[in-house]
Amino acid sequence: MIDLDQSATTAVRRAVLEAMWPHLTGGYGNPSSTHALGRAAATALQDARARVAARCGVRPAQVVFTSGGTEADNLAVIGLTLGSIRAGRDRHIIVGAVEHEAVLEAADHLRRWHEVEVTIAPVDNSGEVDVEAVRAALRPGTALVSVQHANNEVGTLQPVRALGEAAHAVGALLHVDAVQTAGWVPLDPARTPELSTADAISISGHKLGAPKGVGALVLRTSAPLEPLVHGGGQERDRRSGTENVAGAVGLATALELAEAERDPGTVSTVAARRDRFIAAVLAAVPEARLTGHPERRLPGHASFVVDGLGGEPLLIALDDRGIICSSGSACAAGRDDPSPVLLAMGYDPDLARTALRFSFGAETSDADLNTAVAALQDSAAGLRALR
Repeated sequence: MIDLDQSATTAVRRAVLEAMWPHLTGGYGNPSSTHALGRAAATALQDARARVAARCGVRPAQVVFTSGGTEADNLAVIGLTLGSIRAGRDRHIIVGAVEHEAVLEAADHLRRWHEVEVTIAPVDNSGEVDVEAVRAALRPGTALVSVQHANNEVGTLQPVRALGEAAHAVGALLHVDAVQTAGWVPLDPARTPELSTADAISISGHKLGAPKGVGALVLRTSAPLEPLVHGGGQERDRRSGTENVAGAVGLATALELAEAERDPGTVSTVAARRDRFIAAVLAAVPEARLTGHPERRLPGHASFVVDGLGGEPLLIALDDRGIICSSGSACAAGRDDPSPVLLAMGYDPDLARTALRFSFGAETSDADLNTAVAALQDSAAGLRALR
């Protein structure tokens, strides 16, 4: 099996499992307890928080552990908007048209239940948010702008620094969903200036070698945050519930491993591998068209539409040949609806239903990708014959 669906999830790294193991066995205390077992758990949690904060260039108190990227996005969009409204901002937010459903549905919740006006920022045919349209939509009371650092379906990188500058010019906050880019770029704005205008960043553990069920919202603002989960007041009253100590340790370890292993050479090597793969797919399958920006995209991400052949039949045929890929967001798998991302980019609904996404990491070899191209070519030929 060749896993080319790593935008959906990644395998838990052995070093992460080893770091988590003591907190899943003997060190099982509740970090809110005051006895020795609880204090040990609290110490581990504090250490994990400090390690995540160090990778993100913030203080430990600015890290809120969550159950994953979806909760982090919801907490940012709903929590920061309601907190900003309470502080006197208008009931108005702006979100990109190609955002993850966690952001779009959170924005719709605000519209339906809190009478918040939601402006959907348009994108071009590569999936890049129109900065000028956002500037035109902003007003002095706008509470929040929310945008992905990179799109999960087509891989396009967004101009988050320019969007943040525009938002800050009217006093609005910028939330950046960095679920797909964490692990590829440093989250510390001192090392990644593109993130320097982000007031809040969402990350998810299972996208970078930690387990499913843990993530974080990293806050770079003192703006009030309205909690979504109420109860025991954990996470400084921002997210109640007994913390996932082992998961937090796993997330911290995964971020540190990514930081230690990442260098410009590795990223450029993966990007070059991606470009060769894209060229090979386009040559092997004439019906295929690249989606997303041809250059400003995630290093290990290649996405296509395949006119006339159908994405789902190709997925099944590739799966039978041991190639794991997807038709887009894992959160929308199994639906026959065309991708909202591709529709927002101007694709016809029928063509949008033919989407294929290949995503991989530094460990994926040229040989793996060549095998995938051959399998895709054979699969397309078989479907073409049937057609």
